[in-house]
Amino acid sequence: MGKEAIGFIGVGLMGHGMAKNIVEKGWPLVVMGRRNRKPVEDLLGRGASEARTPREIGERSSVVFLCVTGSPEVEAVVRGPDGLKAGLKPGSVIVDCSTSDPVSTAALFEELKAAEIELVDAPLGRTPKEAWEGKLDAMVGASEATFARLKPVLESWAGKVVHIGGPGDGHRMKLLNNFLSMGYAAMFAEALALSRKVGITPERFDSVISGGRMDCGFYQTFKRWTLEGDPDAHKFTISNGFKDLRYLASMASAAGVASPMADAAKNSFALAHGAGGGADFVPMLASYVAHANGIDDGLYEKTPTKQRKA
Repeated sequence: MGKEAIGFIGVGLMGHGMAKNIVEKGWPLVVMGRRNRKPVEDLLGRGASEARTPREIGERSSVVFLCVTGSPEVEAVVRGPDGLKAGLKPGSVIVDCSTSDPVSTAALFEELKAAEIELVDAPLGRTPKEAWEGKLDAMVGASEATFARLKPVLESWAGKVVHIGGPGDGHRMKLLNNFLSMGYAAMFAEALALSRKVGITPERFDSVISGGRMDCGFYQTFKRWTLEGDPDAHKFTISNGFKDLRYLASMASAAGVASPMADAAKNSFALAHGAGGGADFVPMLASYVAHANGIDDGLYEKTPTKQRKA
């Protein structure tokens, strides 16, 4: 039996590297064109082909990966006369690698099941750097049989593939994962603002945290903005972090679980988003929190959003 025919929609910061690994490791790949032609042209040069609509992607694929912003975009790509559902054959699989709302995922799973199409959730951990290197983390919600079918292609772009459970469980786990990371970002940003206010420099703050029990990989990338002014330290936008925390709040509400810490983190991201920083990356949250407290961190005016307006 030959390799699955793979479709890919969403070749942005994460998806470009994922798709690159799929085609370079031997799977037939068709991608959908987008306004930013650079990643599409790169993938075509590596052997991929191009489709113009999700329906055409479906007609040419047995497995389609989605790496878009969230549930509204996933639903739009799947439904309608030019959507994936209209083009895919029975027995096909859609793999949603976005961070989506589990409530939407469950409803879409049932809708596609009626058409004999399976929806799998496989959200991602790590950054575009690891996507390019084929070392992402994947949290997969699928049946045992479908997980076994997909695992070889998942391993083309992921260094760690974990079968979390059934449909929707991958997205549930991803929201928990992002609650921890975005919660850490909110705490770090606030702690750093307070440290500046009481006269402790970022360098002295870092001399305690780095190498100590509070250190972690997320902190090490996060601090590259604060200490080095690196705008590309962690390419994940504040608006995406805010969206993920809203999805988490919805999940907690549906489960009847009080979530005061998650709500606090969400409000920190809401502050930065409301101040126009949605397109800036998560480490820059520290600059927005500092600015809201009347503290000049020397970086607020250097955020990409402020630079574009200058």
